[in-house]
Amino acid sequence: MHYELHGEQNDGIPVILIMGITAPGAVWEAHVEVWSQHFKCITPDNRGVGESDKPAGDYTSAMMADDYANLMVGIGIEQAHVVGCSMGSIIGQQLAIRHPEKVKSLVLMCSWARCDQFAKSTFEHMKQCKAHLTPAAFMEWIQLLIFHKRSWDDPEVYASMLEGRQGASEDPNPQPLHGVHGQAAACINHSTLDQLKDISIPALVIGGEADVFTPSWMAEEINAELPNSSMHLYPESGHAFHWENLEDFNQRVINFINAN
Repeated sequence: MHYELHGEQNDGIPVILIMGITAPGAVWEAHVEVWSQHFKCITPDNRGVGESDKPAGDYTSAMMADDYANLMVGIGIEQAHVVGCSMGSIIGQQLAIRHPEKVKSLVLMCSWARCDQFAKSTFEHMKQCKAHLTPAAFMEWIQLLIFHKRSWDDPEVYASMLEGRQGASEDPNPQPLHGVHGQAAACINHSTLDQLKDISIPALVIGGEADVFTPSWMAEEINAELPNSSMHLYPESGHAFHWENLEDFNQRVINFINAN
């Protein structure tokens, strides 16, 4: 399991950042740049992507949570604040359920506790897109899924999307199709709604009001079940709300971690 350390000079409780489906830990760059000034940050690559192992077969959110528990043991971390984005948030849920002593607080970004038929079909379609589209076209499809209209209408943000597509076409270590299949299985089969009541640590449920990938009902459902949570949904924001509201989001997470 590949990981990188940032802000190693800080001796406080570290922050583990868990990224979403198809994305390596390097995608946290715009957040780590700020957070590492306050906390020691750890950005692993999930199984199935980046420089971590990419075994064939279906993964589960519980299996991936155990990956993180084992990583913490391996690098000598007893407890961490956990920030999970999309698939990373379901891994964070399972980490708090299966290894509660290891999680100090939990930030659940664009999260879900169960998939409805729309969500399942979206993940199934992702597998088909990965199989049949060029890397640049697949990245464009992901961008259509995660960004709000105001991002597409912003010339600077749109230029960065074009750069992202170019970067995908030139990626020397692209995610293999079986990696997408394994991660998609974890997303589709994740089901923790009846276990959320057992997560007693402080939690921040956060997302975008206009997210079409993981709609707001998913966040509301999680927040209603968690005994010690607060929720914030950004207006005019999609699944990529954390980039669309970068400065506010970065500070909001800093404030949450410092308070817990």
